[in-house]
Amino acid sequence: MSEIIRIRMDDGSVTREKLSNEEIRIGGRALTSKIISEEVDPACDVFGSHNKLVFAAGPFAGTTVSCANRLSVGGKSPMTGGIKESNAGGNVAYKMGKLNLRGIVLEGIPTTKELQILYVSKDRIELVPASQYRSMPVYETADKLREEFGKKVGMAIIGPAGEQLSMAAGIGCTDNEGRPSRFAARGGIGAIMGSKGIKAVVIDDTGAKGPEIADREKFKTAQKAITQEILNNEQVAETYTKLGTPGMVNITNSMGALPTRNFSRGSFEKADEISGQKMYETIKARGGEGNTSHSCMPGCLIRCSNVYADASGKESVAPMEYETIGLMGSNCGIGDLDIIAKLNYACNDLGIDTIDMGGAIGVAMEAGLLEFGDGEGALKLMEEVRNNTPLGKILASGGQRTGEILGVRRIPACKKQIMAAYDPRAIKGLGVTYATSTMGADHTAGQTIRAELEHTNSKGQIEASRNAQVINTMIDCLGFCFFTGSGINKKFEMIVELMTAFAGSECSLEDLKEISRETLRMEKDFNIRAGLNDSDDTLPEFFYTEENPDAKTVFDISKEAMQKIFTLE
Repeated sequence: MSEIIRIRMDDGSVTREKLSNEEIRIGGRALTSKIISEEVDPACDVFGSHNKLVFAAGPFAGTTVSCANRLSVGGKSPMTGGIKESNAGGNVAYKMGKLNLRGIVLEGIPTTKELQILYVSKDRIELVPASQYRSMPVYETADKLREEFGKKVGMAIIGPAGEQLSMAAGIGCTDNEGRPSRFAARGGIGAIMGSKGIKAVVIDDTGAKGPEIADREKFKTAQKAITQEILNNEQVAETYTKLGTPGMVNITNSMGALPTRNFSRGSFEKADEISGQKMYETIKARGGEGNTSHSCMPGCLIRCSNVYADASGKESVAPMEYETIGLMGSNCGIGDLDIIAKLNYACNDLGIDTIDMGGAIGVAMEAGLLEFGDGEGALKLMEEVRNNTPLGKILASGGQRTGEILGVRRIPACKKQIMAAYDPRAIKGLGVTYATSTMGADHTAGQTIRAELEHTNSKGQIEASRNAQVINTMIDCLGFCFFTGSGINKKFEMIVELMTAFAGSECSLEDLKEISRETLRMEKDFNIRAGLNDSDDTLPEFFYTEENPDAKTVFDISKEAMQKIFTLE
């Protein structure tokens, strides 16, 4: 039976809990939000002894079911002040699943300022002194940890930003090749880890047998059906595998939804230079260590990731995703993939969210610290962060705080978290999600871009967002990748068959949706108790009053209408 381990940071004690039969379907975001909602005082100090940090794998982690090994990390967010779940690809959840470990909970705060590493294997759970890693960047830390613990471990690492309790700090997780670049990035989750005195969580699955599966034959049959569905999906092969998430650049640009110059418009004149097609051609032409298609987690067949190489063919960063291109590229007026790759690498190395940092640089540009399009200037701002200067500290606190300190009125954030790379005036259902999500402005909380409606018309957007939030939360609760729905052509009954075989009891799609709805209810209740209310479920005023000249619309869905979003039937 899967279990949860709890580690007290004040005395190092470890306790183990077996999941009950009723909890066997609970994983990922459902588990992080359940623990935080039930055990954390919503009014607590985010860096104090009452907050907790939860790492949770999905039920199918440790298997090679495609796209089923994402990691959820949850706590009370330093950035939003509400509940937070941030998730990442990579191999950490897979190795947790191999150990039959559904969750890791860090509780309390250490009594000293010494850094530690949490090492978890089949035979031992141990806090290891880590003073030699203090202030060490993420990539160097990963290299040193492999020397200490072996080349096959999975790792979740914070950089200097997390140690300094920067509100935009994330957690870098290792991919199949050991790169610590799959980030649980949003909401300041890395700062919570820093407050617990943990530099890294190291998962060693040597000798582990994997999760207990009630009916292995039925499970294999269900897994095979999912595999075939993905392999036969032309959209996966032609779009996700070939272009990955950067393929969204030209799509959103044509919709007037690509954030440009601090969300002042939705189309960028240099979009072709930072598009997925341009990246594909560049990687192909440069050769060397570049790779147009890459799997970030064990078993993934979609392979939407990439390895971007510089002009000499040497790896520059892996991966470079649409959200980073949108926020650090067009949002800052930067139309050069090589510059964006350097900015991306710098964020990864410092352990910081590229979305919020892109937002911070964007508002800094609007404040006049540098011109839009000044890529070299943006790189110098990242050096301010690396050197922990006063300006660097401000930028590392995220776009909302940076804008407030610099006196910028137009800050594209909800619940103090910078929006992902879609202008809400052009994709209004996603605007509803940004405003109402329990998580702040997360696109994966309820992505509506593929909903069958007119995206610039207010009609139907509440329903589209509500449906997307339920489905996307369900995917997060199961530990699947966001692209799973498209990969299996929304045939979610295939996942139902997988769960039935895994748990050994009948399961329906409605059962899985109810876990999702209950998760959303818990999160909403936590946020209310934390002091967030209906006035927080809105977009910044300028989206209502300033027309996006490329979508030719403003956001015109009333705040009163959006308050009905959590009527979850």
